[in-house]
Amino acid sequence: MNESANNLSKEQQFYIKKTRHHKHLVLFFQIFIFVFFIILWEISSHNGIINAFIFSSPSQMLLACQKLFLTGDLLKHIGITLAETFGSFFLVASISLLVAILLWWNTTLSEIFEPYFVILNSLPKSAMAPIFIVWLGNNMKTIIITAISVAIFGSILNLFTSFQTTDPDKLKLIYTLHGNRLDCLTKVILPINFPAILSILKVDIGLCLIGVVIGEFLAARKGLGYLIIYGSQVFKMDWVMLSIVLLCLIAALLYGILNRLEKHFINS
Repeated sequence: MNESANNLSKEQQFYIKKTRHHKHLVLFFQIFIFVFFIILWEISSHNGIINAFIFSSPSQMLLACQKLFLTGDLLKHIGITLAETFGSFFLVASISLLVAILLWWNTTLSEIFEPYFVILNSLPKSAMAPIFIVWLGNNMKTIIITAISVAIFGSILNLFTSFQTTDPDKLKLIYTLHGNRLDCLTKVILPINFPAILSILKVDIGLCLIGVVIGEFLAARKGLGYLIIYGSQVFKMDWVMLSIVLLCLIAALLYGILNRLEKHFINS
């Protein structure tokens, strides 16, 4: 490691040092803003600047977290929400990729169905959730379908658009070398668009989490979405705020995992 560092020029060493310093600076300010916000929130709540009953406080949230953890309810609610999010995400990822490939493969098919996907993507998904409850019942299946409906149509359109905008000269080269459409798909379309696919999946995981929470608002007896609704009904605002913070942490964690996977596959 030291030998490779010594082989670098002064300009390269300065650039690496500057880049590392920039990353540390960004991380410092991210942590500073978060800690400052928590301290300000606690002080404002403690001194009556904000209403502690309505806005809760970090200390009250920690006490609520401890109580729910000791009873086992906290892990149960988090586990249910994560299971529904992962289930809907894998379905969205597989179905949207398959449909986007079919639309790219068959131009006539894309011309027929693309307007319908645009219309379905523009529908308010929260308004569809009560319909899903009537159709499917008050169960986990309804929540997963709601989450899928939030993410899948936009994912299909984005993937299909990415496939369509692939450099046509590369496709012509495949045909010139006597390749077929399957060769174009496996050797050009999917490899070139792999970074775009991963970027779309990063968006999909967040949308699936949103869809799960929407579904849990209306059709659940477990999960963080249910905990938010139940807490607001019985005026346990510490439960509500704790659930919101946990959802933020889960969203950040899921995004971070996919972001690491994206960097790993791109750099490998």
